[in-house]
Amino acid sequence: MLYLTRKVGEAVVINHDIEVRVVELRGKTVKLGFVFPNNASVLREEVFQQLREANLEAAAGARELQAEVDGAAGEAGAGDPVREDER
Repeated sequence: MLYLTRKVGEAVVINHDIEVRVVELRGKTVKLGFVFPNNASVLREEVFQQLREANLEAAAGARELQAEVDGAAGEAGAGDPVREDER
């Protein structure tokens, strides 16, 4: 992890197109400003974690559903296939 010291009005530039600027200091709170391209995403950590957990839960649900579908398909197709001319 990189640690930097910045004063109000100073900034850090990342990958030539993302700027993080210290806008204000108030007690123990730092107000940051971000300039970034439209294709970049900036989220507060707690929002990112909530989205990540929701995505993991959705993926687990999708895997469970797929297992149920696969199980049902296996039960429906139980036994040897019968050719049309053998019926």
